[in-house]
Amino acid sequence: MKTINEKPVKLILKTFILAMLFLTFSCSDDDTIEVPEEETEIPEEIPEETVDPPITYTVSELTKGAALKGANGVDIGPDGNLYIGSVLGLEIAVMDKENGTISERFGPEMQVIGADDLVFGPDGSLYWTDILVGEVGRREPDGTITKQFVAPGVNPIAFSDDGRLFVGLCFLGDGLYELDPNLVELPRPIIVATEANPFPLGFFNSFDFGPDGRLYGPSFAGGLVISVDVDRTSDPTSDPFSDGSAQVLATGFVNPAAVKFDPEGMLTVLDQTGEVFKLDPMTGASTMFTTLDPGLDNMVYDTDGSLYMTNNDQGWVGELLPNGELRTISPGGIISPQGLAFLDGADNVDKLYVADHYYVRQLNATNGDQENNFKGYLIPPNPPQPALVVSMNLSADGTNLIVTSWFDARVQVYNPQTEQIVENYPMVAPVDAVRVQEDIAVSDVGLGGVVWASDNAMILPIDNATVFAPGGLTTDGETLWVADWGTGVVWQIDFEGKTPMTPVAVAMDLVNPEGLALDLDGGLLVAETGASRLSRIDIITGEKTVIAEGLEFGGPGLEGTPPTFFFDSVTVSPSGDIYVTGGGGNVIYRVTKE
Repeated sequence: MKTINEKPVKLILKTFILAMLFLTFSCSDDDTIEVPEEETEIPEEIPEETVDPPITYTVSELTKGAALKGANGVDIGPDGNLYIGSVLGLEIAVMDKENGTISERFGPEMQVIGADDLVFGPDGSLYWTDILVGEVGRREPDGTITKQFVAPGVNPIAFSDDGRLFVGLCFLGDGLYELDPNLVELPRPIIVATEANPFPLGFFNSFDFGPDGRLYGPSFAGGLVISVDVDRTSDPTSDPFSDGSAQVLATGFVNPAAVKFDPEGMLTVLDQTGEVFKLDPMTGASTMFTTLDPGLDNMVYDTDGSLYMTNNDQGWVGELLPNGELRTISPGGIISPQGLAFLDGADNVDKLYVADHYYVRQLNATNGDQENNFKGYLIPPNPPQPALVVSMNLSADGTNLIVTSWFDARVQVYNPQTEQIVENYPMVAPVDAVRVQEDIAVSDVGLGGVVWASDNAMILPIDNATVFAPGGLTTDGETLWVADWGTGVVWQIDFEGKTPMTPVAVAMDLVNPEGLALDLDGGLLVAETGASRLSRIDIITGEKTVIAEGLEFGGPGLEGTPPTFFFDSVTVSPSGDIYVTGGGGNVIYRVTKE
């Protein structure tokens, strides 16, 4: 590749050669030279320097994910359509239950900020729970929107037969509350968490009222199906299982996510393992009905007895038929492509690894087909043994993957061949991590900058003057490059041993840079998410070249989360092809030189 210094050098060489030619043909004993007559042709003019044509790139879609970025709560609206919440998609989708066509999407512009569960009220109003911000929303039939803060982790929501509204807390909290359907009066606590009993219901998830007036639902962490007296008058901080207001109906589940009554009065139980059970509410006896994909999330019965359900991990929506088979309404697939990596070794040349939240997926880098996947867990299945986290970023570490998750506050080194956790580091809010100087550098906005994973010693602190939000990292093993999402600066950090030297800015004025990668020519690739483009930085000169524009990157984070939110990444294959995630379009791009 040419650099900015090559042209002056070539001009100097050209001048030198011309000067030598002049001296050779003009110097002799008598300052004259005899030229044969046949050689008196006038020499052709020396052509100007040839300029190499600019390099051009072709952008194509390697693969496109599901229509929904995870499918969560579901209900049937007065219009007969399915209304489906999507936490990762920050939306509610309105879907035709026959063909999967999405006619509307309600997102942040309508104050929907990560709908986990939803329900229609007696007056036709749509209610939903924004789990990430702890709010409950209501959209009346005339479009009026009201919101009320309850608590972080607000998740399941249901109306009783007499029109009372109840919500529970799950994953980011635990407990049960009754709400004013107008979202005006303060919530009435029924069961709340305390320091002595932080998980009184074990994450009470999607629930349903029984004919006896009790609220039936799953204890996600406890592997139970329970029922709760919503009219309990005892202290809301007391143990609900000790005072009898909560009762265990059935045990033996792994992570039950939803419980609903069918038209015959039996309970249907969805387990995140993919198993569907039928449960007798009188005896607690359960039988396996069918097994589907892992990641089952929620369901709703139609008035005709049809059962519609969602899958969070895969993003599909389907109808479960009476024979146990699934009629797919909206297909699943990748739901949140984030980190990307190629591993070392001949067996990994065409294998692209993708952090897709609930899975690390292994794709064929040529055609985008999924070849393998590795399940990440919200709750480790065998505590205290570490399990693969919810994956939000990846980097290559030889034949291992470094997996980063600010959602799980953890960085792990994972071997996809053995499916073992090799190293496990508790963090606070890690965004990206790479192996450098025989340690792991982590950009952690919760710890205040870029730190070493081994001891959290600072490499590049957030000083709120020149460094605000370090996110994307890349390295050649010796030098570290850091993208600051807030300032648009890429810093280069060299080391003496493990001691960082003074950072040097190698690029400025980038627009919300996230993913970084070195190409095969030593250039620095950067995903400028705020400008929807992929750029290349000449590390020596700082010159920027735009490689691709119009990419569908994701948006900035919610308040209280890292600004990179769901990370848009870039990586380079052994052949030099560039791969980029487009979180906004739920797509993975391949960028090749023409």
